Formats: sequence, C-alpha cells, structure tokens
Amino acid sequence: MRIGILNGGGDCAGLNSVTRAVLKAAESKGDTVVGVLEGWNGLMEGKFKQIKFSHFEGLIGSGGTALSTSRTNPLKKPGGLATVERNLKKAKIDALIAVGGDDTLGVATKLSERGFKVVGVPKTIDNDLAGTDYSFGFFTAVDEAMRMLESLATTGRSHGRVMVVEVMGRDAGWISAFAGLAAGANMILVPEFETSPDDVVSLVKSRYRNGQRSALIVVAEGVKLSYDDGKIQKDEFGHPLLAKAAGENNASFLARYIEKEAKVETRATVLGHTIRGTAPNAYDRIMTTMLGYKAVEALHSGRAGVMVAVHGTKVVEVPLAEGSRKKYMDRATWELVSGMFG
Repeated sequence: MRIGILNGGGDCAGLNSVTRAVLKAAESKGDTVVGVLEGWNGLMEGKFKQIKFSHFEGLIGSGGTALSTSRTNPLKKPGGLATVERNLKKAKIDALIAVGGDDTLGVATKLSERGFKVVGVPKTIDNDLAGTDYSFGFFTAVDEAMRMLESLATTGRSHGRVMVVEVMGRDAGWISAFAGLAAGANMILVPEFETSPDDVVSLVKSRYRNGQRSALIVVAEGVKLSYDDGKIQKDEFGHPLLAKAAGENNASFLARYIEKEAKVETRATVLGHTIRGTAPNAYDRIMTTMLGYKAVEALHSGRAGVMVAVHGTKVVEVPLAEGSRKKYMDRATWELVSGMFG
C-alpha cells in the first residue's frame, strides 16, 4: 500500500512517535508512507513528502511534529473534500492515517463516508475524545503542568501567597483536575462542575484562619467564572459577566477577586502552551507506538473507517465517528478530585 499520514490540530507530545511507529509497521509490510505536510491544509494544497523510518527513528522522544500541522478544516472550504480526494488520488495514496482530535477526526469521518480508506488515531492534550480512555499527549501535559504547579506552590508557601494557575483544556477539565490532584492543589475549578469565586474565597479564608498561609488554586481555561454584585453586566441569557468578557483570563479574574475579598496577597499565572510542546513521557511513547502499529494493522486487515483507541491496557478499534464526539469529566471522577480540596 501507499499510505498517507497527517497530523491535524494543535501539536502535542507523541506526534513524531506515532509517525515513527506507522513507518516501522508499514515498512515491515512493504508499504510506502507519504507524509502530508501541514495537516488538512497540506492535503488541500497537495503538500506531500515521502518519509522513511530512518527519518523518524531518533524522534521517539521529541515534542512537536516534524510533519507540521494546521487547524484548516476542509469542510469549511467550498469543495474542500473534493479537493482532498483529488489530491489523494494525484499522489496515488491508497489509504490515510489521520492523527488528531475531534475536528481532525470529524473531517476524517466525512472522508471515510465518501469511500476513502481512513484510520484515525486520537490525539489531544485535552483528553476530550469519546471512544478512547485516554488520548496521547494528555499524560505528558499533565506531568508538565504538575511540575509547574508544584513550583508555584513552593513560591506561594515561601511568601504566604495564594497562587492561582490557569491550565489549558478547552471546555474540558481533565488536565486541570489530574495535574491539580497530582500537585496537591487546594482547589480545582473545571468547566463541567460549577464552582463560584465565593467558594474559593471561603476556602482561602479558612486556610489562613487555620494558620496555613498559602493556597494553590487551579482553574481550567474553559471555566466560566461568574459573580453578580448587582452592578455587573449580564449576557442575553441573564448570566453574570464572565471573566473573559471583562478582558481577563480566568487566573487574573480570580486572583483579583480573592485578593479583594480575602485580603491576602494573590498571584496569577497562565501556563498556556508551555505544557503542549514538551517531550513525551514514557507512557505517551508507549501508547503512540502501540497506536501507530495498530493503525497499519487495521488497514492491512481491511478494517478502514475505524479509530484505534486505548481501552484499559489494550488498543482496540472503534468506529471512526467516535473520535469526533466529545468526552467530559464524569461525576465520579469529579467527586474524587473535589474530595481532596482543603
């Protein structure tokens, strides 16, 4: 076979590792692999490069993507999918391995429904893809966020400060919850379950009354912080002003509110993309190796239109459309996380 592989959406740890595994498996079966440069944008513009295992052999521990990526969505372009199909045919590509999150796999699903052979590999630091227990890149992002949270907590204890830290994850709270739990955060705010700024202030006051003169508060970027003092503007649905509507990120909004209400020195930090581009940890290296190898196996077994996914300790195949559905934090997980507040 002549197999194409693309990386779509945001970069994350493990992209080069999964490409490396695809190349190893494909070459062992006599296949040729064509790298699609810049994700779906590259397929729209016909940007291809034949790649070999020797090119990626030493990249198992590297972050980012040697193939480059983009957030281009062919479904939003006039005749986008037809252009993709035309370029795949021109490059004589028999099958495509699409590595990405819900947006990338949503396009892959549409392409599969039109009869092209596609296998998806779930990738996102946000861990918000249905059909798989975990997506690669997630645990590396959690590790990196945890180390930074621990460092900030140390500074907070040294100066008697409250440290408020915003963590990526779009509208899912997985990274914030797992990294915060691992770092011993005193409170974590996630989009799936509502927590008010006043709840945070109450916890901070309680800690300081008890002689614990610092606190680590983790807030997910997708949290909609609200506070209504009768003066704050509301949206069309009657919801109080959100932090971002005030031109602030969640960390700065919450830090300002804590300092005002609890009368304690507070600092805000936004981790942002610092947790995205790091080298993959051992788990993500192993996971991506298994996923990449299984993706090629699925194609050779005639089982296109699937996504390879992690279920427990095994890699299984699920319908490709599962990768375009979202997965949010469940209540049982949240109860475990919130049970450690204080």
